[in-house]
Amino acid sequence: MTAVKGLHGRAARPVVGIIGNSYLINDSYPVHSGGQMNSSAVAEVAGCLPLIIPSDPRLVSVDELLDLCDGFLLTGGRPNVHPSEYGEAETPAHGAFDRSRDAITLPLIRACVDRGQPFLGICRGFQEVNVALGGTLHPEIRDLPGRMNHRMPPDGTLEEQFALRHTVSFTEGGPFHRLLGAREVLTNTLHGQGIARPAPRVVIDGYAPDGTPEAIYVREAPGFTMSVQWHPEWNAGNDPVSRPLFQAFGAAVFAWAAKGASVARRSA
Repeated sequence: MTAVKGLHGRAARPVVGIIGNSYLINDSYPVHSGGQMNSSAVAEVAGCLPLIIPSDPRLVSVDELLDLCDGFLLTGGRPNVHPSEYGEAETPAHGAFDRSRDAITLPLIRACVDRGQPFLGICRGFQEVNVALGGTLHPEIRDLPGRMNHRMPPDGTLEEQFALRHTVSFTEGGPFHRLLGAREVLTNTLHGQGIARPAPRVVIDGYAPDGTPEAIYVREAPGFTMSVQWHPEWNAGNDPVSRPLFQAFGAAVFAWAAKGASVARRSA
């Protein structure tokens, strides 16, 4: 990849905004967090500068983020998208929520799709893409007939919790098949919710053995929109599925940044 020139002509990495989650430490101290694995994957595999975003509309605006960042990583997180965002009532099965993140990510995704600005969705981010574009979610996949439990094991080491668990089969000749060079790959499934009705422009390009959607992209979008229901940030530099996914995302971010730099030079 070719570095984009930053201020004063210095080589600068394109910026990837990592959409953070809100947490309470010791049930009282509020923090914004993006997860170290996400930052490492962005920096070391995608080759970009990771920037953790406090996803709170009181602190940042979508327009500011679009101007500041060249691409976005829509991370996983324990809180779920609020069902009112896809026209359904809240139930205990829907779990916890992060309404501030909803307020940032959903319009951000729509803007990125329109502009061609690249994003990579992971787990909750995958679900956000579907909701942002008009789709719906199942609150609990394991409660559906014939479905397996896709949730993270409650105990064990990180290696055990993020272990590869099931295959994902891709559409013959589709974007994921072309990128990864295989019709079927082994992934680390770690999610409770999943797509019920895909949004009109969301294409399901990969399924788990039980029929759960696991890989999507946005039809006729001008930019990179690949999103997955597993967690490629784990061992991203070594895993044969995760590495090309982050590398392709990084290439798209570099291309977006270079386009912006070219426009800036022409208008200077």
